[in-house]
Amino acid sequence: MSLFERHRAVIPDWVALYYRSPIEITHGEGRRVWDADGNSYLDFFGGILTTMTAHALPEVTRAVTEQAGRILHSSTLYLNRPMVELAERIAALSGIPDARVFFTTSGTEANDTALLLATARRRSPQVLAMRNSYHGRSFSAVAVTGNRAWSPTGLSPLQTLYVHGGVRTRGPFARLSDAEFIAACAADLEDLLGHTREVAALIAEPIQGVGGFTSPPDGLYAAFREVLDRHGVLWISDEVQTGWGRTGDHFWGWQAHAGNGPPDILTFAKGIGNGMSVGGVVARAEIMNGLDANSISTFGGSPVTMAAGLANLSHLLENDLQGNARRVGGLLIERLRAIGATVPAVREIRGRGLMIGVELVRPGTDEAHPEAAAAVLEAAREGGLLIGKGGGHDTSVLRIAPPLSLTVAEAEEGAAILARALRQA
Repeated sequence: MSLFERHRAVIPDWVALYYRSPIEITHGEGRRVWDADGNSYLDFFGGILTTMTAHALPEVTRAVTEQAGRILHSSTLYLNRPMVELAERIAALSGIPDARVFFTTSGTEANDTALLLATARRRSPQVLAMRNSYHGRSFSAVAVTGNRAWSPTGLSPLQTLYVHGGVRTRGPFARLSDAEFIAACAADLEDLLGHTREVAALIAEPIQGVGGFTSPPDGLYAAFREVLDRHGVLWISDEVQTGWGRTGDHFWGWQAHAGNGPPDILTFAKGIGNGMSVGGVVARAEIMNGLDANSISTFGGSPVTMAAGLANLSHLLENDLQGNARRVGGLLIERLRAIGATVPAVREIRGRGLMIGVELVRPGTDEAHPEAAAAVLEAAREGGLLIGKGGGHDTSVLRIAPPLSLTVAEAEEGAAILARALRQA
């Protein structure tokens, strides 16, 4: 029996696998991975934006091995030096004054914790979220996810209302200028708050990940912040995919919207662990300390994952991988735009740094084309390139997010493979 057949016999049907013939990735190095059949691939998806620096990064591997040789686990009931050290560094980098950090095991759990903090502080179950958003797979995270493909139930522990603005080039405000778009979305938010009971928070991804790497004009969330502050509503910035310099221009996605200061709460995960299970929440002390009941984490802040996070963050900063994302990502985006101009199915190439979306439509229309996206995904794999896919109403966006150490030569190689896949599909 093949591994695929064994998978189908014991894993739920709703756990998706890429490709008609799914592959087993057995090892990786740098920006490349290998499957069980010995095929090599240039990795432009990094385990869903999680292998942030490189596969088998020696500093991270060494840190994990050394910590595992000392102690694997103790829980948050005991002092944990690697956890405190990583929290100190993240608090300083967050931009949030008097910050406190709570570690979780995933982005879903981080967003769940942020929603707990906000609703407890505001004593309200009402939350605002963005249309086309994705915040995780827990019951509360699904409740604030504005993407039907990733929302398996309409039941909810929260009352969620969805706001305009996460998608610049579709929707009722798409034809407006950037300034008019921001003004219209802010006016819509003000109007919405006039029709609701007290709202706890707005949760928003600066760049929507699963939604297809869509984003508003810079400054939208700063304009939103003015409205939110007048109503006492907290701003949660979901940085699970945009954090750690991936966008190149900024260390955090919220910094493109910094006109009215940092968010009240910031969530992170994915890239900081470079494959280890690390997530977390940063918030002002008055918010983080506001819970009036005991709370711990059995596995959040594990000594091994914290050691990995410390080593990975140090490597990221010491090697200016944010700058590399800006430089190499800028070249890759321009290369892809030149290719897209010759492919009728390409509607838009968008993104920042090494977070790039290629939206596909049926040629001559503005209609999403998920079949083409699936075909390009297959053709790219056959050519030796792994990419992702996503999108809003239909999964018709190719998602490109390589490790931040990507070289110019690898960017050119990946672009050439994707060009052939786009023209072939």
